[in-house]
Amino acid sequence: MKTNFLFFLLVLFIPISASADWQRQEAAIMGTAIAVELWHKDDTQGRAQIKSVLDEIHRIDNLMSSYKPDSELSVVNANAANGPVAVSQELLSLIIRALEYSDITTGAFDITYASAGQYYDYRNRDRPDNWQLQEVLPAIDYHHVRINKAGSTVEFLHPGVRIDLGGIAKGYAVDRGMAMLQQAGVTTALISAGGDTRVMGKRWDRPWNIGIRNPRNEEKIVSMIPLEDSAISTSGDYERFFEEDGVRYHHILNPETGKSSHEIISSSIIGKLATDTDALSTSVFVLGVEKGLQLIDSTPGTEAVIIDNKGNMHYSAGLARVQ
Repeated sequence: MKTNFLFFLLVLFIPISASADWQRQEAAIMGTAIAVELWHKDDTQGRAQIKSVLDEIHRIDNLMSSYKPDSELSVVNANAANGPVAVSQELLSLIIRALEYSDITTGAFDITYASAGQYYDYRNRDRPDNWQLQEVLPAIDYHHVRINKAGSTVEFLHPGVRIDLGGIAKGYAVDRGMAMLQQAGVTTALISAGGDTRVMGKRWDRPWNIGIRNPRNEEKIVSMIPLEDSAISTSGDYERFFEEDGVRYHHILNPETGKSSHEIISSSIIGKLATDTDALSTSVFVLGVEKGLQLIDSTPGTEAVIIDNKGNMHYSAGLARVQ
């Protein structure tokens, strides 16, 4: 659920000009800022590898965007309430993964949030009223999404259901790009898609230093995280929002209410794969501090940095021991 043209994770780089072997390129894809950086002994091949990653992210966007009317996901949203819709194995697999996270988080992560989310327009400061929310809330339930693995179809069991993969697709795109670089023999790289970042190897024989931004001041960093061969995802209430009568209406919705979650203002999750950290950062944001930390502490290989609505910072068990 991270769609913004700002980086929510501030990556501290040694200047690229220090070595001609370092390549970096940025682009606007999937409604956010994409950055790919890598080291390659051949400049031409390095640039070609970056282009292949950006092309792959474009392909995934065309497949899974809920904003493109001809995307495969949009076809599902337009037709699945009328019966099973045949989809690609790739889209089916990611929907299944998203539904698994719905089970893991007891519904805190729910791609059917879009049944209400489609009525929010943050740019134009528009939101559904309570009557509208009551009308659409019955459609927010991941159990309404029926999967047929053998037939590779998706069906909605409620007429008002709409799904959105914004809470997992960017992480998936980052992982796909990194897999391509690994297959090409690249050993040092960073790929970032808005709040989702994954690094491979080291930078200048040191871990990549990832800074988590202050949710209320994008010029400041509140925590530095050294990473190697890992991913980190941040969900924040500063990405898409507007304020009205002292209330911040942002895009991370609680599936139970169809309204913005407010206990947490920033949730950063560290793990091996960006697909997982992407889904978990949204899940923790919705669950709140206590339940969110319980989830992370019970999930092997993951850590969390959470900032609550009072500005207090909370760490998962593994990080708390080193603070």
